[in-house]
Amino acid sequence: MSRRAFWATAAATLVAAGGVAGTAIAGGEPSPRRRAAEGEMRGMWLATVVNRDWPSAPGLSAAKQRAELLAHLDTAVARRLNAVIFQVRPTADALWPSPHEPWSQYLTGTQGKNPGWDPLGTAVEEAHARGLELHAWFNPYRIALHTDPSRLVASHPARKNPDWVVPYGGKLHYNPGIPAVRAFVREAMLDAVRKYPVDAVHFDDYFYPYPVAGQVFNDDAAYDGHGGSFPNRAAWRRDNIDKLVRETAAEIKVIRPGTQFGISPFGVWRNAATDVRGSDTRAGVQTYDDLYADTRKWVQENWIDYLVPQLYWNIGFAAADYAKLLPWWAETARGSGTRLYIGEALYKAGDPAQPAAWQDPAELSAHLTLARDVPEARGHVFFSAKEVGLDGIGAMARVVADHYQRPAEPPR
Repeated sequence: MSRRAFWATAAATLVAAGGVAGTAIAGGEPSPRRRAAEGEMRGMWLATVVNRDWPSAPGLSAAKQRAELLAHLDTAVARRLNAVIFQVRPTADALWPSPHEPWSQYLTGTQGKNPGWDPLGTAVEEAHARGLELHAWFNPYRIALHTDPSRLVASHPARKNPDWVVPYGGKLHYNPGIPAVRAFVREAMLDAVRKYPVDAVHFDDYFYPYPVAGQVFNDDAAYDGHGGSFPNRAAWRRDNIDKLVRETAAEIKVIRPGTQFGISPFGVWRNAATDVRGSDTRAGVQTYDDLYADTRKWVQENWIDYLVPQLYWNIGFAAADYAKLLPWWAETARGSGTRLYIGEALYKAGDPAQPAAWQDPAELSAHLTLARDVPEARGHVFFSAKEVGLDGIGAMARVVADHYQRPAEPPR
């Protein structure tokens, strides 16, 4: 059954059960007719880096890994979600048989070791069988969570091209300022698009690395060789990331037309104190200045199909208030061809290290209530799959009860 047929069947089942199109749902959710017409993103991130969500530990049998993966997909269905954003290239590696990069160590415990099955291929097939979209999530430039190239498998491209690599912040990174690097990471990622009918290519918030006090990202040689036409290094770095985004978008359309391209950046583009066009925030990180990612430009230039800013703060948080960032992003997306979804910090719910607002199971549901009155906000994505299943204080259950009583098809 196709996914569109799946959703048609689901809608028919609801009507047969007494659902009446055009009527309000408990919690004030917009009518089924509106949802059917517009679609609504209800996604979750399924993180594999350091075995965050899946697999639960490296070295499990293929059968156990597969069972755990399917359980996450079943949980998504049970929570009436419609998309899973599956991390398939966490650290310059692969969760599918790639000719470019080694098998991920998070599968077997040994980088380059064949796990005996195809996680991405299985995820695509099984997600589609459940009426879920499968978005393939890639990290473009992160190589390793350490700074020792000798710990990488001998065949690793980073070992074969040491001039591509920059150690910074306790990690190894590919240098975005080298054109050959950009070409390589695109080819490595898009191999998955050639092989599998993924519904989207997805990047997260890691472009140039987050700043580390007292450290310098040493790209002097690349800047000397390629940055001559730019007024400063920051402008050159932003152009490097712009090129990655533009070129990836163009290649996706050639390889598999209809496949979406989405990005989930840190939730603050710039503070208003830095730029009058910025948000009413006092965030310590600004993507434009610190990660060299001009996320606002990507939306307004329609380079990407959707954006999921990570609005990982509670309503009323002084430095970055969810209630202020939501309308700022809505205004940014208004009139563009880029759909806006909101990234939600489910992982903070019930965490004793978080502010008091996050101890209230209703905080996350209140986010969706605010967004309901913002036409540009076309849905939400929850970080991450582990918490969608465990749901320690019932925050996800509250979201489902208040907002997801009926299934919804993703926007297209």
